Amino acid sequence: MQEADTDGSGTLDLDEFKDVIQALFGFKFKNDDQMTALFMKIDSSSDGEINWDEFCTFMQLEYAEKEESYFRSKETSFQLPALTENSSQREQVIRVCHTSDNNFLVVSQDGLVSFWSQNLEFKRMKHIESSSKKTKWITDYVLMPHFNKFIISTGDREIQFFELSTFEPYCQISGLETTPLRVDYCSPSTDECIIIYGDSQGCVNIFIMHSTGETLRNWKKMPKVEGIASVNIDSVVNSENTKFIRWKVHNDWVAQLKYYDSLRAVISCSNHQETALVIGQTTGSTHIEAQLRENTTSQGERKKNVAAVVRDNQPRRRLDSDQTVFRVYKGVKTFDFCKEKNLIVTGGMDRLVRMWNPYVPSKPTGILRGHTAPIFHLFIVAEDDRIFSISTDKTVKVWDLHDQSCLLTVRPKAHKIRGDVSAIHYNPSSRGLAVATSDQVALLPLKTKPSARDMTTTHKEAVTCLKYNKSFKHVVTASEGSVCRVWDVETGHAVFEFNQLHGDTAITCMAFDSTERRLISGGRDGRLRIWNYNNGHCIRTLEKEKDIDEVTDLTYIVMHKNRYIISVGWDRRINVFSDDTDDFHHVQRPYIDWSDDLLNGHKEDILSVAVCPPNLLATSSYDGEIIIWNRVSGHIFCHIHSPLPSNKESATLVASGPQGYVHFWNVYNGGQLYAAFRASQYSVSCMATDSDNKRLVTTDSAGFLYVWDVEDYCLE
Repeated sequence: MQEADTDGSGTLDLDEFKDVIQALFGFKFKNDDQMTALFMKIDSSSDGEINWDEFCTFMQLEYAEKEESYFRSKETSFQLPALTENSSQREQVIRVCHTSDNNFLVVSQDGLVSFWSQNLEFKRMKHIESSSKKTKWITDYVLMPHFNKFIISTGDREIQFFELSTFEPYCQISGLETTPLRVDYCSPSTDECIIIYGDSQGCVNIFIMHSTGETLRNWKKMPKVEGIASVNIDSVVNSENTKFIRWKVHNDWVAQLKYYDSLRAVISCSNHQETALVIGQTTGSTHIEAQLRENTTSQGERKKNVAAVVRDNQPRRRLDSDQTVFRVYKGVKTFDFCKEKNLIVTGGMDRLVRMWNPYVPSKPTGILRGHTAPIFHLFIVAEDDRIFSISTDKTVKVWDLHDQSCLLTVRPKAHKIRGDVSAIHYNPSSRGLAVATSDQVALLPLKTKPSARDMTTTHKEAVTCLKYNKSFKHVVTASEGSVCRVWDVETGHAVFEFNQLHGDTAITCMAFDSTERRLISGGRDGRLRIWNYNNGHCIRTLEKEKDIDEVTDLTYIVMHKNRYIISVGWDRRINVFSDDTDDFHHVQRPYIDWSDDLLNGHKEDILSVAVCPPNLLATSSYDGEIIIWNRVSGHIFCHIHSPLPSNKESATLVASGPQGYVHFWNVYNGGQLYAAFRASQYSVSCMATDSDNKRLVTTDSAGFLYVWDVEDYCLE
C-alpha cells in the first residue's frame, strides 16, 4: 500500500486502490464496478479514502463472521431432558428397532416384546410364544417385513420364524453347528432373501433363499418339534431353493454384522485385533470353484458332498481377493456404513471413532477423539452429514462428517437417562435416538428444522424488519434472534451474516445512512448501533444514560451538511443523536432534547417515525395520536388524532388507523382529515410508497400484502 500511495497521504483513494488490486492479482476484475463496490465496503466512513487499518479490520472481521455463520449453520441439539419411561423388561434388552408405522419394538432376552409409539407412549406387550417347558434364550432379533414375519436366534442353536401380527411360531431351522449371536435379514428382490448370522466361533453363516414364500410354506409343513415346525440344517442345504455358505472370518465372537446390497457384501466385526472389521463377499471365488467341481458329479454325490460340508466343523476361509480386512487396535465393537458418503465408521474399546474408506483398509481417513468410555453404538445420518456416537457411560456425541469436529456432547446429567445401556436405535423418520437401559426406555429426539422441501425460510426466528440498499443491490433482513443477513437481490443468495447485534434481544428497526455504507439498528435493549454491515464491525453505540426502553423505529436525516439519527420507542421521547465521524467515543449520548417533546409530546409509547423534506417529521403513538414536528427547531407543528372512518376524500400524510382503515391527512390545514378507506379486514401493520407516490403498499396482521393505485387519488 505504501508503494501505491503516490501522494504520500498514508491512505489510498479509489484509483490507487484499483491499481493495487490489479497489481496484486495480476488480472482485471470483470468490471470496475466490482472494485468500486469493494472500496465502498471498506470505506464505511465515506471519506473517499482507506488506510491499512481499515483494510485489515474489514478483511479480518468479514472472514471471522463468515466462519461463525458457517458454524451456526451446523448447529444441532436434542430436546432435553430425554423422554423416559420405566422399562417393563425383566431381562437385558437385546434389540430396539422400528416398524413401518414408526412404532418402536423393544426385545429382551426372555422373549418379551414391548411396543412404544414414536412419542414413547406405551402401547402393548407380547411374549414370543414357546410351547416347550424350558425358556428359550434369545440372542438376537430382526424384522422380516416383506413376509410379515420376524426372525430370532436362540441359545439352542436355532433360527426361528414367527408371525409378526400374532407372534405365533411359524417354523425354525435347527441343528446349527454353533450358537448364533447376531442375525440380519435383507431382501434384494421380490421373492429372494438373504439371512445371515454370526456365531461364537467367529464364522459368518449365510442363507441365500429363492422362492422365499414357497420355501417357508414348505418348512411350515415339516414335523413339529416342541410345538414348532422344524427343519434340520442338512435339509436346508439340500433344498433346491436354498444355498448355505459358512465362512471362517474372525478369531473371536462376532459382535455385529450386516448385509449391504449396495456392496453385495457382508460387513462384520469382532474384538479380535487382526480381524477387527471384515468386508466379504457372500459366495466368493472359493464357493464358485466348488460349484463348478460339483457340477461334474452326479446329483446324489453332490448332495452327499454338500451335507459333508455342513457337518464339517472347520469352515473355509475366503480368498484374500474376496474380502477386505481392517486391523484395529483392541478390535471393533460397533460400526456403520453409508454408501452415499462412501464411509465406514468404527468404534470399540479404545474409545476412538475411526472413519474409513471401505476400499482402503490400511489407514483411517479420520479419527474422532473425545469419548472417555468404550464406544457402544454408531450411526451415520447422511442427509445431515452427521455421525452419532454413544459410549457405555451414556455420553452422546454428534460429529460433523466433513469437518470431523464434535458439534454437540450430551452427558448423562443433561439427558437424565438411568441404568446401563443395553440397546440403541436411530429412527431416520422420527429423527430420534431410542435408548433401552437396564432401568428405562428413553427417547432422545433431535430439534428439527423446517425441511427445504416443506418451507423456505430466511431466518430461524421471526423476521422483524428489512431494508433495501440500492448502492450494493442488497436486501438486509433482521430477526428476533438478533441475527442480520445480507442477500443479493439478483441471485437471491445470502452474501453475509452476523449475529448478536443486540445481544440476545430482538432487532426492532433498521436504517441506512445517507451513503448507504453503514447500517443503523435498534433493539429491544434500548440501544442503537452503527455497523459496517459488509463485515459485521460495530462502529458506534448510541444510548441514553437512563430510562432506557425498547426502540421501535428510527430514521436517518441530513440537515445543512449535519447528519442525525432520530429514534423513538417506549420511552415516549424523540431521541436525536449526532452522527459525527470525528467523535472517537464508542458510546455516544443524545445530542439534544426538544422542549416541546418534554412538555407536549406523546403520552403513550411511540411506534413509528417518518420524515418529509425539507423540515417536517411525523411520529405516531399507541393511542393513535400523530404529532407533526419541525425537525429544525424541534417545535410541534400540529397534533392529529385518528378518528373513526368518514366519507370525505383526499391527502399528504398517510397513516394507518383502527379497524384496518388508512387515513389521508393534510398537515398544512391544522391536521384535517381528507380521506380514508378500509385497506384490510385485519389491522394494518406497515405501509410504504414508491418514490413517485403513485403506489401505496400495505401489509396486515394476517400476512397479506396489498398494492394500491393512488396516482390520481385526492389531487383536486
